[in-house]
Amino acid sequence: MAEVLIPTPRVDFDPTEVAVSWSVLTRLGHRVVFATPDGAVARGDELMLTGEGLDPWGFMPGLRRLVGIGRPLRAGAVAREAYARMEKSPEFRNPIRWEAIDLDTVDGVLFPGGHRARGMRSYLESETLQRSAVDAFRRSMPIAAICHGVLLLARSIDSTTNRSVLYGRNTTALTWSLERKAWRIARLTRFWEPNYYRTYNERPGEPAGYMSVQSEVTRALARAADFRDVSSNEPDAAIKNSGRVRDRFDDERAAFVVRDGNYISARWPGDVHTFAKQFADLLAAGPGAGR
Repeated sequence: MAEVLIPTPRVDFDPTEVAVSWSVLTRLGHRVVFATPDGAVARGDELMLTGEGLDPWGFMPGLRRLVGIGRPLRAGAVAREAYARMEKSPEFRNPIRWEAIDLDTVDGVLFPGGHRARGMRSYLESETLQRSAVDAFRRSMPIAAICHGVLLLARSIDSTTNRSVLYGRNTTALTWSLERKAWRIARLTRFWEPNYYRTYNERPGEPAGYMSVQSEVTRALARAADFRDVSSNEPDAAIKNSGRVRDRFDDERAAFVVRDGNYISARWPGDVHTFAKQFADLLAAGPGAGR
């Protein structure tokens, strides 16, 4: 049994990426340790949990609970059930502080994502977590990152090379295609907070997508080609790129996961079952298996 660290922000992490990762890892015999900024119990993005507030009438208290467009955008039934179980688990109820992270006590680290700027920016900009990421890569321990979690790694600069820990690696992350689709929907349906799906927005003079996850991660890599996306001739490419179909524990067709040695990455919540399963396999293989 391996012990896996999952750091999260205090609020607004993606509930699917955290809860399904926890569920799959524990189902396959591993143990999870959670870490939050202050050691207090975290809470996922409420909009992704309920779908309430993702419809054009979502700002009206009397109509907020009437979920229409928010239904397909929110976490799926399997993820919501996993989140409910995770909330009651001793490990989730008793997180450690980010400052107390000690990689000597764990066998691997999984960095989840989330997009809402309110809670995610403190996570993505945390020097404490970035130092932990550098330490994990120096140790060549099993590391996994999904969605915006990859952005945290891209920003983690190893002082010995003055480059990102992802420099020279193959990786995927939330693609601009997927990020843009969600953003365009929210600009119409959640018009009072049109940038809900964009953690960082472009500044004047920057081209569209410059501050997207894909663009920033790509700028940290050795070559633009090291950012991996679904190729048009890949089996089930249309399903993988749709942004509407999610994988399941027993059906990986919709998923796209990239492995580079001891490092595994994925794009969005629709990849998470396959992502967590592959990480569990890497952990089970033991120290040095991914080198």
